[in-house]
Amino acid sequence: MTDIYCTVCKEQESFFYRKYSGQKLCKKCFCKSIETKIRTTITKYHMLEFNDRLAVAVSGGKDSLSLLHVLVKLQKYRPKTTLMAVTIDEGIQGYRDEALEITIKNCNTLNVPLHIVSFKELYGLTLDELITKIHAKGQTELTPCAYCGVLRRRAINIAARNVKATKIATAHTLDDETQTTIMNILRGDINRLSKEKPITNKIHPMLVRKIKPFCEIPENESALYAYIKKISFQDTPCPYASNALRNDIRIMLNNIEEKHTGTKFAISRAMKKLQPTIEQNIINEDVKTCKKCKEPSSQELCKACEMLQQIK
Repeated sequence: MTDIYCTVCKEQESFFYRKYSGQKLCKKCFCKSIETKIRTTITKYHMLEFNDRLAVAVSGGKDSLSLLHVLVKLQKYRPKTTLMAVTIDEGIQGYRDEALEITIKNCNTLNVPLHIVSFKELYGLTLDELITKIHAKGQTELTPCAYCGVLRRRAINIAARNVKATKIATAHTLDDETQTTIMNILRGDINRLSKEKPITNKIHPMLVRKIKPFCEIPENESALYAYIKKISFQDTPCPYASNALRNDIRIMLNNIEEKHTGTKFAISRAMKKLQPTIEQNIINEDVKTCKKCKEPSSQELCKACEMLQQIK
């Protein structure tokens, strides 16, 4: 009979088997393990300082809203940290409206101030309009996700600056991190490989440092936390996501993880060990200012402006 009970509290019946650790957990112990892991990760990588203004990048999905709920709960350990949320409205008809509504509802429930920035106000185009122009010009070498990724990263940084944040928390899970590692390897992008860290380096006063408190949490556990805590989130996939390379890598890694438990953790640990060596062999480019938008850039014209210039 003991096999059905939680291996932590030994009182409640288990409902989740954590294959990579061999633990059987009840709902209460599972949630506590996630919250403890997040707190440990923040401490281990020195993600927060005493009086940080922390902007949480919230998309309306399970990961970002789970992160927001956990950070609100952990705020009792860091009472001097100011917490707020930022959301980017890319302008995806039939998809983003639902996410914004859910995000606003969650932020109101948690009493977290929310700041929304849109592609339309920043770039003069919604993502839908941008993709329409791309197709009209026959520019098919880049996927919609490639354009969105560049423009979204810029928008999140601007939104964080607007609320005077000292750090941005993103909900990149263990799955996201390992997918990004494999993507950068396949593309031969060693420079990007050296920059993917739990907390980014301080390289420019206009670039708000990013932290990833979920970087050691598997995506399925982030989703499970949201379900147990009854967090409302958008579960509709982005209509553009199926064309992305990341989607193919996600499927591949999930298949390998199913057969060889712990593969994602092994990739993450290997990357952390290799990172110092990779950084030593990378020639760091000076961060300049884009001649058009005046945002930080490694080139005279930043990637966002380069993309928009080609489209317009």
